[in-house]
Amino acid sequence: MIDITLASQTWIVLALVLVPVQLRFAAPYGRHTRRGWGPMIDNRLGWIIMEIISPLTFGYFFLSGNGIKTPATWLFFALWMAHYLNRSIIFPMRIHTRGKKIPMSIAVSAMFFNIVNGYLNGAWLGTMGADYSSAWLTDPRFIIGIAVFALGAGINLWADDKLIHLRRPDETGYKIPQGGVFKYISCPNHFGEIVEWTGFAIMCWNWPALSFAVWTAANLAPRALAHHRWYRSHFENYPPQRKAVVPFLF
Repeated sequence: MIDITLASQTWIVLALVLVPVQLRFAAPYGRHTRRGWGPMIDNRLGWIIMEIISPLTFGYFFLSGNGIKTPATWLFFALWMAHYLNRSIIFPMRIHTRGKKIPMSIAVSAMFFNIVNGYLNGAWLGTMGADYSSAWLTDPRFIIGIAVFALGAGINLWADDKLIHLRRPDETGYKIPQGGVFKYISCPNHFGEIVEWTGFAIMCWNWPALSFAVWTAANLAPRALAHHRWYRSHFENYPPQRKAVVPFLF
């Protein structure tokens, strides 16, 4: 059987090792799409395929695990499923992506990423439920973690909605988002998701959840920096005071 703790620690190291690569090369989808990455598929279909694998993997290993299922672990299960119900079905059905494509290679790599994270977290919570008794729900780590999770999820959902409605369904160009957290950073959607999974790591307080939080930041912070550079290079009037992903910092 795989040592989940060791696997999670190794996964964290890999995330950190790949940060310089991701800072230099933006993944070729969305506004950064470019040729040379193999066959392309419909953007909405690719998004659904690569994201739905996470709740399927997480759910399978959580439900099949032989550990006790406590109120705390069921809550963790529900939060993971709620996030990915939105991310894999609701969100891609709302976005305006008519005619846009994504490289199949990107979808496949994202599937691998989601399988690993879904397995590590689902297997841990599915077998280690005894570590999360009813007393865990009053533990400071849980209380702080779920508050941070809720804050991040709220920012993420708000920013996604703002971006979706930034242009009409028949429009395909890009505009400068304004208002709210966009006053301070270019990518509050990415910032919110980083905060969200940081909160999940705090409330679960285990290596798999930490590995997912580290990977989320390692993926989305470079992505946000690439978006920020793109905005500044394409809009002369882009607000100069905005940072990329963390308000007032970078």
